[in-house]
Amino acid sequence: MLAKRLAVLAAAVLVLVASASAQINELSVTAGRTFVSTETVPSTGLPVHFANPPSVAFNYARLLKTYKIFGFSAELPVALVPRMNVNYNLGTNPKDIGELFVTPSLRVNIFSGDSVTPWVSAGGGYGRFRVAPVTLYENPNPGSGSNTGVIQFGAGLDVWFWHVWGARFEARDFYSGDPDLNVVTNNGRQHNYYVGVGVVHRF
Repeated sequence: MLAKRLAVLAAAVLVLVASASAQINELSVTAGRTFVSTETVPSTGLPVHFANPPSVAFNYARLLKTYKIFGFSAELPVALVPRMNVNYNLGTNPKDIGELFVTPSLRVNIFSGDSVTPWVSAGGGYGRFRVAPVTLYENPNPGSGSNTGVIQFGAGLDVWFWHVWGARFEARDFYSGDPDLNVVTNNGRQHNYYVGVGVVHRF
C-alpha cells in the first residue's frame, strides 16, 4: 500500500513538472553528512551503531506557481551516501552500507523571489541500499542489497548572493526501510538525516 501511494505521488509530481511552461528552473548540489540513529537488536539487547559519513545531494526544481509571498515548486532531491560503516558487537553485520534516495517532492518557498528565502519540502520515492561483501570481522556476508520505499521531509534556506547564483543550506529526513544487516532490529524503518551546504543555480 505504501509503495502504491508513493508511486501515485511521484507520478503526480512528474505530471506537474511536464505541464509547467515558461517557469524558473533550479539546480543545486550540496555536501554534508548523514546521521542514522542507533538501533537495538531485541534478541541480544545489543546496539547497532552507524557512522556519520560524508554525503552529497543533488536537486532539480521547477517553479510551478507563486501566490503572494509563497512559491510552489516540483523538485527531485537525490541523496547519495557512498559508504557508511556499521558496528555491531557480534560482528555479523555487513562491514559497511551505501545509500541512494530519489524522492520526487513538492516544495514551498517563503518570500519567493527575494534574496533570502526559507523553504519546506515533502515527498516520497525510491531508495536503494548497498551492503559490503564481507561482515565486520571480514567473513563472507550472506546478505544482499535491497530496495525500499522512502518518505522525505525537508527544510532549508537559500541565499541569493549574485544574480542567478545562491548558497543553500538544507536538512532532510529520508525515512526508509532498514537495510539487510543480518539481524532483526527493534523496528522495520529508520530515519536517515542529511544535513548539507552548497550552491544553487537558477535558470
